[in-house]
Amino acid sequence: MNKERVLSGMQSSGKLHLGNLVGALQNWVKLQDKYDCYYFVADWHGLTTGYADTSSIKEYTKDILINFLAAGLDPEKCTIFIQSRVIEHAELHLLLSMVTPVGWLERVPTYKEKQIELQDRDLSTYGFLGYPLLQTADIIIYRAKYVPVGIDQVPHLEISREIARRFNYLYKEVFPEPEALLTEFPKVVGTDGRKMSKSYDNAIYLSDDPKVVEQKIKTMVTDPARVKKTDPGTPELSPVFHLHKIFSSEEEQQEVAKGCRTAGMGCIDCKKILIKNVFKALEPIWKKRNELMNNTFLLNDIVDKGTNKAKKVAGDTMQLVRKAIGLY
Repeated sequence: MNKERVLSGMQSSGKLHLGNLVGALQNWVKLQDKYDCYYFVADWHGLTTGYADTSSIKEYTKDILINFLAAGLDPEKCTIFIQSRVIEHAELHLLLSMVTPVGWLERVPTYKEKQIELQDRDLSTYGFLGYPLLQTADIIIYRAKYVPVGIDQVPHLEISREIARRFNYLYKEVFPEPEALLTEFPKVVGTDGRKMSKSYDNAIYLSDDPKVVEQKIKTMVTDPARVKKTDPGTPELSPVFHLHKIFSSEEEQQEVAKGCRTAGMGCIDCKKILIKNVFKALEPIWKKRNELMNNTFLLNDIVDKGTNKAKKVAGDTMQLVRKAIGLY
């Protein structure tokens, strides 16, 4: 029986961290058993904000591929590839740019949000403005049924649906409108209490050495009211407790919450429990990463096979697109 297709990717603008693992990768691993999944490294997307310095893009691409596999993606169950190796993405992006109103791109929520967040970069480029078009091409070129997103990301997918609808209206019914596959993406806080992000330099990376992970957790901010160990605190105000809710058992969560409120447990002991549980989650990934780091032949083989499969599907779609437009 044919499985419905799922498409998702990760931008090669930095190394993957705990937020990427919990928020996406662990879910992708589950989806590959139920759907026809296509997962890719979005290296072109990495250029939309990082075009001025591309010195690390190959390193980031390799790191993401290794983490895909280390987290449990199986190339026998899903298709893994690199965006820039499937040139058809660029062709469809170009054709979609001919029919998409500029106003649609300017109203995308992240367009202004990123400009505020990354004020140290010149984002007055078409590549940045046209990011949603390339993203749409990535999705609809595989005629994917679903895109796994959290509820807060649904508005970002809506523009892809609108662009597919406009193309179908102007030319011919080629693209299904991609639907959100709603998943629970827990917010993973960083070491400073804000959302874990490469941009904030507050991330625990999957490639971090165990000693580095331990040190990052030990120096995490906690409830500011707990100046001394004898001061009672509010666990809900502590970023450490937010990570406990993801990585620790219910029993341990209750233990550290009670210890915080009654000042019966110090922050150091609370963090020790968290370190133990984060290590438990990361140790299988670290082991697999070590096995893959120097196995360039295996990585290349997986990417080559995935790319060939992706190019076949993308090529078939582009034949339909060219015919619909009347190019040749």
